[in-house]
Amino acid sequence: MIPFNKPHLTGKEAYYTNDAINTGKLSGNGKYTKLCQEFFETKYGFKKTLLTTSCTDALEMCAMLIDIKSGDEVIVPSYTFVSSALAFVRQGAKIVFADSRANHPNIDVEAIKNKITAKTKVIVCVHYSGISVDMDEILHLAKKHNIFIVEDAAQSIDSFYKGKPLGTIGHLSAFSFHETKNIISGEGGLLGINDKRFIERAEVIWEKGTNRASFFRGEVNKYGWQDTGSSFLPSELIAAFLYAQLENLNKIQKRRKFIWNCYNNAFQSIKFKTKLPHLPNYSTNNAHMYYLVLKNLEQKTKFINYCKENNIQCVSHYMSLHMSNYYKSKNIDIPKLPNSDMFMNCLVRLPLYYDMTDDEIKKVTLTVQNFF
Repeated sequence: MIPFNKPHLTGKEAYYTNDAINTGKLSGNGKYTKLCQEFFETKYGFKKTLLTTSCTDALEMCAMLIDIKSGDEVIVPSYTFVSSALAFVRQGAKIVFADSRANHPNIDVEAIKNKITAKTKVIVCVHYSGISVDMDEILHLAKKHNIFIVEDAAQSIDSFYKGKPLGTIGHLSAFSFHETKNIISGEGGLLGINDKRFIERAEVIWEKGTNRASFFRGEVNKYGWQDTGSSFLPSELIAAFLYAQLENLNKIQKRRKFIWNCYNNAFQSIKFKTKLPHLPNYSTNNAHMYYLVLKNLEQKTKFINYCKENNIQCVSHYMSLHMSNYYKSKNIDIPKLPNSDMFMNCLVRLPLYYDMTDDEIKKVTLTVQNFF
């Protein structure tokens, strides 16, 4: 079986993890935490970054930093992972779901415009598959209505919008290092801060509501409870594993893009029978995933089964959040979001991971072509 995903190891993960163990500093915010954060701040230009135990944690920190309260409205694409909405629900927000674009799962900017009210506090921009939302339009709306922008960049490491790294455009952003992502640490995430007013408070929230980070820098002679917060920072073992991956970012990206391009070139022969990924001219492609959009749920099911019979694991993706049991249980009017539902029913993802062999790539492409 060719799996949908296989975590890639660079060879240095165990070495750096052992080094972290030997330093005697296993809790968070040590040597490797700092190395990882410096990597992102130097390479991509964040004002500040903080490692977290997950992208979900980073999004929860965003909601806390923006002071989301009961009654605040947050606009979120329905076609996304639950964390994009859940992080704000936990703070009491009302989630307002927006539809996807017809040609891409990203949020439709036009669909946002008539959902903005006086209570709208945040727009969450999910860069699906590492392809950027049209951020100029989003920023225009945000400025006009005094709204915060949070980039859910879970899938978007090393991808760009008009030359700007994704995650550095909104006020705050969140990344994932889950084992299915380009760069991994098993579980793990990153909070990106682009607005200086959030930096000091972010460190306090990150450190369980205390000014512990300031204490360890020698800025205060003792630390105590200052604000709300939680235990968001990961251990040094996770950070050490992640640093081995970050050192190999360019190598990993080069191979993933090679595989993505192999698929895309081969599937030009079937582009009139199924929809291939849409790449707008304002965004780069970080090769996070390769997907096809089939005609309907029935064809998608047949396709997944056909691939399974040929020892290839292909998988669907998100269920529209506005169709979830949780959302329906709240007795809220269910919006009509046809594009989100179309992607829910028709989108299928193909295997794509660093260690795919050329023979495996060829087998996947031939199997897909044969189906059509």
